Amino acid sequence: MLTTIEGTYEDGQIIHWHETPPAKKKVKVLVTFLEEETEKKQPRRGGSMAGEVWMDDDFNAPLNDLSDYM
Repeated sequence: MLTTIEGTYEDGQIIHWHETPPAKKKVKVLVTFLEEETEKKQPRRGGSMAGEVWMDDDFNAPLNDLSDYM
């Protein structure tokens, strides 16, 4: 069984567990370091590309290049 708990690592050691580790005996552990986001991204606004994207009026018209197959 795999269990994930969160803690804080600083200066070569885990300084604080955010949860209590479930193991009462010697167990093998794997530690994954997650980089903290330093800058929060602004949410995208809908419609910010309005007027930038267009299609020809004959977009759905059959292509002459494919007339042999149709």
